[in-house]
Amino acid sequence: MLTIRNLHAGYGKVEVLHGVTIEVPKGQVVTLIGSNGAGKTTTMRAVSGMIAPQEGDIVLNGKVIAGLESFHIARLGLAHSPEGRRVFGTMSVADNLLLGAFPRLTGSRTRGDVQRDLERALELFPRLMERRTQLAGTLSGGEQQMLAMARAVMLNPDVVLLDEPSMGLAPILVDEVFKIIGRLKAQGVTMLLVEQFAAAALAVADYGYVLENGRISVHGPAHQLRDDPAVQAAYLGGGTH
Repeated sequence: MLTIRNLHAGYGKVEVLHGVTIEVPKGQVVTLIGSNGAGKTTTMRAVSGMIAPQEGDIVLNGKVIAGLESFHIARLGLAHSPEGRRVFGTMSVADNLLLGAFPRLTGSRTRGDVQRDLERALELFPRLMERRTQLAGTLSGGEQQMLAMARAVMLNPDVVLLDEPSMGLAPILVDEVFKIIGRLKAQGVTMLLVEQFAAAALAVADYGYVLENGRISVHGPAHQLRDDPAVQAAYLGGGTH
């Protein structure tokens, strides 16, 4: 579904990623965990076309997307819910969601019934249903995060990139966000998840990768990483040093 192979990327002359390889199979949730500055968001930006890779391959459904512009990548079926939410504050919740379906509305990505998917997204995110006519900029941080996730799903994508969906949220809202991720997984949505709460990410994921200083240091089934003493000690607040 999504293959990232030997990815080198960064900003200007500074290389942040040094040969990252990740496989995201269809229908699975794959998580990328690591400390701040490890290169997680850079990976997401390179995949979605926000920055151009310096080297390596990125393949979505058999099509090479490395180096394409973001709107081309979205048309091919990849949606990105970015770090920091980035909703359109002066537009209503419903209009933000419809923007997520823009490639479908313009005919560049013909797939499914947009109006039906809008109703389905509002059912999946009941807080948004209550606020569908409200300006997005007046929502709470947690509601804006849900809107960013729902907007990504409105593309009816093949793969969703979720970058730090719990960032800055109260614990009760973190739980709600992960319940929604679990529901999306149950619906067969393929996801690459970057998350600061490694325990929660590994609990919902099928497979995990640990990124350290721009390189994958360990990877494996999520349940194995949860039981790995080194991963526990570094990211899960437990284990032995």
